[in-house]
Amino acid sequence: MPESLQLDPKHTALVVIDLQKGIVSMPAAPHSTETVITNASRLAEACRKSGVFVVLVHVGPSSDGKDALHPITDQSGSWPAPPPGWDEIVPEMGPKAGDHIVRKRQWGAFYGTDLDLQLRRRGIDTILLAGISTNYGVESTARDAYERGYQQIIIEDACSARSAEDHAFALRVALGRIGRIRSTEDVTQALTK
Repeated sequence: MPESLQLDPKHTALVVIDLQKGIVSMPAAPHSTETVITNASRLAEACRKSGVFVVLVHVGPSSDGKDALHPITDQSGSWPAPPPGWDEIVPEMGPKAGDHIVRKRQWGAFYGTDLDLQLRRRGIDTILLAGISTNYGVESTARDAYERGYQQIIIEDACSARSAEDHAFALRVALGRIGRIRSTEDVTQALTK
């Protein structure tokens, strides 16, 4: 049985990865995108009420695409030009007054953004992490946060991947070694203590 959570709202941030129109329109497992959005928006509301800093992250290149990554890979990772609105954060998430928006150009939310600066200036040492995809954006952000010394709680039922296997693998192999895995209920209960 995992230890119960003790959270200090003044030193905690919720970081929600890529709950944006283009990404949530794709299939997800083991949790549907609707479930992830419902749980993440419930978390965001509980965090806002408790004074936890809420960060909404979305991904997308500039209009000319010149700041997008273009590595040579064995598997195609290229994307066609996204349609208008693809990178808009889903309305269920906000943003609301006091939220911070981070636009990233790659999987992780730290590299090339002001996320670390905004967290450190607020004295934050613990990150609640949610979003899609567990094994890309969430895991990449978690790895960077770990290397920067943050405590992390990954909210399992507020994350999902393209397959249940990808989600489970990321939790088992990487995320459970660099943070604690908990549920939306675990976190919302800890915020009301």
